Amino acid sequence: MPTTQLTSHVLAERYASETMQQIWSPTTRVVLERDLWIAILKAQRDLGVDIPEEAITAYEQVKEQVDVEAIRECERLTRHDVKARIDIFCDLAGHQHIHKGMTSRDLTETIEQLQIIRSLRYLRVKAVAAVIAFSARTHQYRDWALTARTHNVPAQLTTLGKRLAMFGEEMLIGLERLDRLVENYPLRGLKGAVGTQLDQLTLFEGNSDKVKQLEERILDYLGCSQALGAVGQIYPRSLDFEVISTLVQLSSAPSSFAKTLRLMAGHELAGEGQAPGQVGSSAMPHKINCRSCERLNGLAVILKGHLTMAAHLAGDQWNEGDVACSVVRRVMLPDSCFAIDGLLDTLLTVLQQMEVYPASLERENQHYLPFLSTTTFLMEAVKSGVGRETAHEAIREHALAASQTLRSGKQNDLIERLAADSRLELSRERLESLLSHCQQQTGLAAAQVEQFVEKVDPWRRRYPEAADYQPPVML
Repeated sequence: MPTTQLTSHVLAERYASETMQQIWSPTTRVVLERDLWIAILKAQRDLGVDIPEEAITAYEQVKEQVDVEAIRECERLTRHDVKARIDIFCDLAGHQHIHKGMTSRDLTETIEQLQIIRSLRYLRVKAVAAVIAFSARTHQYRDWALTARTHNVPAQLTTLGKRLAMFGEEMLIGLERLDRLVENYPLRGLKGAVGTQLDQLTLFEGNSDKVKQLEERILDYLGCSQALGAVGQIYPRSLDFEVISTLVQLSSAPSSFAKTLRLMAGHELAGEGQAPGQVGSSAMPHKINCRSCERLNGLAVILKGHLTMAAHLAGDQWNEGDVACSVVRRVMLPDSCFAIDGLLDTLLTVLQQMEVYPASLERENQHYLPFLSTTTFLMEAVKSGVGRETAHEAIREHALAASQTLRSGKQNDLIERLAADSRLELSRERLESLLSHCQQQTGLAAAQVEQFVEKVDPWRRRYPEAADYQPPVML
């Protein structure tokens, strides 16, 4: 019998980058906890707690010696994850000085929040790279006329650049929200068992100034400036909801873009590109599927699922808190980061490799142009003195009739029908002139593209590394 491979973490290994996997790896978490313990030891020593220098040195010398399986084995005995990690670290160092005045949540909440903030900062650069990519594509396709659809039905002309700018602008809103969250994200801090900081106060013999200094030093060590003041044992789970809802918002524009590109591919107007050797179907050799866009839409669904989980935890805090939420958060927090990480890399890949077929665009524009021009015909009739509702009804009647003619395989005869209707007072010559003019009419699409490009420029300057970011080659 072949050796059975234990189940791997599909979301992380298949979709997330190595950097994001590293942030949330069990080994990284243990090292981060040990670094925090050592930082607290040093601060406590500096503030007067009797901690031998050799103890700190001993802890520092063994902090990288992480045996995850040994920690798990210890946890099977203690039935307490933090106590297991304390015991293993102290045994390695030969001292028992860490975790003084602390509760488990001082450690775990702080490290989880540190992992969150590091993930958000990493994702921010990718999100900037994505809006830069949107900006480049919008400018490239600024003037490419396109049949726009509302309710997925041909409506008016737009440009491909304008359509991409629509998605890019929405993503820019998500990026701005992400940026505000990163800059204002508050840590729980060192608050003790029920948030009163009693044990640290006792450790410092009632000196509240030293308690304050300790927390300030640890916040500085963590690279965060804000801490919650009156928090209990756990930080509010509504903060987790804020994090994941921000990620969902950030994913919304990419998901809509991916779905639109899939629809365009179905009409042979555009596609996401085809890598050398890529196979669309194991059965149908001709197929070129939008597999990356499909993946992107799927990852967006995963994020929404985790948002539902976060919503269930928000507002469900018992008194100063409990950890009934732990099993949910152990899945929800890293997996949300893995999903958005893979989603952004997939988005960047699609934006870099997407293809557009101008002949197909023009063919569709010509096919629908008389219908796309009906709002212009309506305005011209109104300007000639015809009542708006009268003109609207006349054009509607003829448009529906012309649609039936078109579906039967005949030529679009809408212009002839409108010219023959005395209610509209529009001659065939006038209608054909308007039709010719409408072929170039995309409103303020080009100007809106330029406005979007201008909004992206400050982000490009603020994060120059984002412009050079290249997504990894994904499975």
